[in-house]
Amino acid sequence: MTLSSELIKTALELGAYELKGQFVLGSNYTFFVTLEYEGLEYSAVYKPCKGEQPLWDFPDNTLAQREVAAYLLSEKLGLHFVPVTVMREDGPHGRGSLQQYVNYNVEYHYFNFTPEDKELLKSVMFFDLLINNADRKGSHVFFENDTHKLYAIDHGVCFHEEDKLRTVIWDFAGQAIPDELLASLSQTNSWPAILEAYLSPEEIVALQRRAEKLFTTRVFPRAPRDRRAFPYPPI
Repeated sequence: MTLSSELIKTALELGAYELKGQFVLGSNYTFFVTLEYEGLEYSAVYKPCKGEQPLWDFPDNTLAQREVAAYLLSEKLGLHFVPVTVMREDGPHGRGSLQQYVNYNVEYHYFNFTPEDKELLKSVMFFDLLINNADRKGSHVFFENDTHKLYAIDHGVCFHEEDKLRTVIWDFAGQAIPDELLASLSQTNSWPAILEAYLSPEEIVALQRRAEKLFTTRVFPRAPRDRRAFPYPPI
């Protein structure tokens, strides 16, 4: 049964949830949970704020907020590839993000995508440029098992004011950004209203400036040579 994003969002916001296990890979505490809402069970990923490892360049306890901001912006832009993500205050380990769990083949990732599937990543590269994604690994993009719908996850280290873009997706560098992606940048003045609960005013202004730059240049940039532009590890 295919459920609408709105129903999933409501379930994540209101459903009673229970810890089922922990994802042991990664530097922050991340848990697999199940939710019960109106007779249906949902699977989700719970990232508590107090389980985040401190970073020297990001404010403490803000990574979960950035996960939510990435989802909201993806929806606003009409991209719809970030799984439904909400903030919950009542988690088993306190406040944290709760994200729709997507079933996918973990062995099929950026580094072995078919050429046809890799071509679909233009929208992800565009999104990462916009949100200043500091950690786009090859395993952070995948296709749902049943639908082959593209998804992108792990946006905790995004939206920084300074240029920190690190990604494996440089395939389209030097190419023109598709017009339909650029058209989604026409309402940047509406972004603060949906993002101000999760990002600082300075981060939102920096986001809008990146949007203006993309709209002006209209080209996917090349990887910078004066700093590391790839994540480690890459997958």
